[in-house]
Amino acid sequence: MFELDHRLELDCLQVGDFPLCRLLLMNDAQYPWFILVPRREGISEVFQLHDTDQQALWQEAASLAEKLKDTFSADKMNIATLGNMVPQLHVHVIVRRKEDAAWPAPVWGKHAPRPYQAAEILAVREKLRLTLTQDFVFFEDQA
Repeated sequence: MFELDHRLELDCLQVGDFPLCRLLLMNDAQYPWFILVPRREGISEVFQLHDTDQQALWQEAASLAEKLKDTFSADKMNIATLGNMVPQLHVHVIVRRKEDAAWPAPVWGKHAPRPYQAAEILAVREKLRLTLTQDFVFFEDQA
């Protein structure tokens, strides 16, 4: 059974599910920062996924990034898998803008996170509702 790593649970808001991945929103309002977590148990590396799941992961990541780029007016999309701190396989999909707090440096460790206010979460969620229309199920009691 799929269980989200406790660090991701603490640092993120759960938005909903694609066919393969859980979509999270990093609780840092400085950046539209999303995380995809394949709902497969015991996976820490992309190559541990079956071929079809690997393809699905990259399709979901690419599709999400394309939609976020337009929706959040990105100058650049950052897509990364690291896993040094959280071993559960997850893919960061981060909207970067030239005016964001860390530009052009990576977002990691640059500034202390600024948690979302309730109204900001609702605004992000509404933008996602307008763009994630196919193959996505929103969680009603979360982000």
